[in-house]
Order: sequence, then C-alpha cells, then structure tokens
Amino acid sequence: MNRYERINAELKKQLSIILREGINDPRVAGKMICVTDTQVDRDLTLAQVYISILGANGSEKDVLDGLHSAEGYIKSRLKNLIKLRNMPSLRFKLDTSLDYGMKISKIIDDIHKKETGASEDSEV
Repeated sequence: MNRYERINAELKKQLSIILREGINDPRVAGKMICVTDTQVDRDLTLAQVYISILGANGSEKDVLDGLHSAEGYIKSRLKNLIKLRNMPSLRFKLDTSLDYGMKISKIIDDIHKKETGASEDSEV
C-alpha cells in the first residue's frame, strides 16, 4: 500500500467517525452519511470525498451545502487526528453508485420474475 492509499484510507476512516459523531449544521444533522471513498491528489492539496446519504429524501444538495460550510470544522478535527503537514481541502461529492446498483438490481429482479412467470404460463 503506497502513501496515497494509506492517506486515503485514514481520511475515509476519520471522516466517517467525525460525520457519525455529528455536525451541528441542521442541514446535516439527523442524516446518515456514509463516506464511500476518498481520493487525494498527488500534491495533497485537495481531497475528493464521496458520500452516500441515507434519509435525505431529496435534500442531498442541502446536505452537501451543509458539509461545505462545515469544512473548516471538519478540517480542524482531522488535523488533530491525522498528522499531515498540510491538510487537504475537502470537496464533498455525492456518490450515486449505491442508488444505481439498487436500480440495476431491481431491473434484474423484475426480468427474473417475468421470466419465471412466462415459463410457468408455458408449462400449463
């Protein structure tokens, strides 16, 4: 595991803890936020943080705005937890891969149900 992979893994772990413990912004409070991936650039000035939000019910943009406004607080907490010379700026992005995966799974289930229904009809 190279240095960037270790930094990504540690960022993901610590961000998950910080977000689980809660942020006082009402746009973020009460939402279940899962950090799905982090990617720091080569000069460690920027970190893309991919999140999945459960219970947002269409307010994903508000949650992202709340996280953006809490970036200073989150970075100060990270500085105490991760020893880096410069803490990268955080850019929160919505990870829609879980929603996409559930949609594909539903489509496959629907096709499977239609096929089993069609095969039962042909047997009669």
